Amino acid sequence: MKQFLFFTILLYAVFSFSQEPMVSEDILLRNDSIQLPGTLTYNNTLKSQPLAIFIHGSGNVDRNGNQAGANIKANYIKQLADSLNAKGIAFYRYDKRSATKENIKFIMDDMDFYGFVEDANLAISKFKDDNRFSSITLIGHSQGSLVAMLAAQKHVDKYISLAGVSEDMGTFIINSYKLYSEEMGQMAQEHINELKETGTIENVNPTLAHLFSKPNQPFFISWMAYNPSEEIKKLDIPILIINGTKDLQVKVQEANKLHEVKPESEIVIIENMNHILKNIENDQDNMKTYFSPDYPLSEALINTIEAFIKK
Repeated sequence: MKQFLFFTILLYAVFSFSQEPMVSEDILLRNDSIQLPGTLTYNNTLKSQPLAIFIHGSGNVDRNGNQAGANIKANYIKQLADSLNAKGIAFYRYDKRSATKENIKFIMDDMDFYGFVEDANLAISKFKDDNRFSSITLIGHSQGSLVAMLAAQKHVDKYISLAGVSEDMGTFIINSYKLYSEEMGQMAQEHINELKETGTIENVNPTLAHLFSKPNQPFFISWMAYNPSEEIKKLDIPILIINGTKDLQVKVQEANKLHEVKPESEIVIIENMNHILKNIENDQDNMKTYFSPDYPLSEALINTIEAFIKK
């Protein structure tokens, strides 16, 4: 009898340890010719759990939060996925259309901001009727804050803005350059006015060529068409606005402005968190975090997101 009992316990232990609680699924979504490879991770032992879908910021950001061309290796999206998975929250992340080599031939001549929203809508549609998940929360980071804001207007339960701007991109660029000098701000103002009035910038100042090169100009027109402070008013779901005090790209006042126009939203300003969600103790480490996966995410961020999603 003792031998049988020992064998039963041993068999149960072997079976238990063979069942990995965390499951990872590679999923390829297609938006016509555009390929959007992504990864879904969730706890297989939970009958139902909330799902977070992450919408990336500007640049050719992959599903992990890295950018090959810019040598950015921060891994912050993957770290956020792992952290929330550990809290019983499923996570879906995908390569931005501009990060997938196969897409380049399709997007070079037709780069439109709303294409990012269509991609996000595809991800929502994939999971909106999936019984494994009790709710869907869109997390929009930086440029993705506006993308997610537009996509969250249907089939989404909650919305989180991470380091999102409050103004249309033209106004944001002008104000950002004014922080450096009035002359730079005026230069940006003239370029943006010309772009809005004529649809092109005839002679781009070399100082601003990285922004307003000819291939970028149609994209900027489509991006500037949306004002986040107007779009956020259209949402009638729970909203959480987050910014970090060490963010060098999007200042805390942007979060405050979004909260002012949508006062029923929650706002959390996280001490020592930078733009890519890392905890910064020393200011000299801020830029270093973009090029190394070794810096940890802000624990306050993880706890804040968990509490909001599970509320």
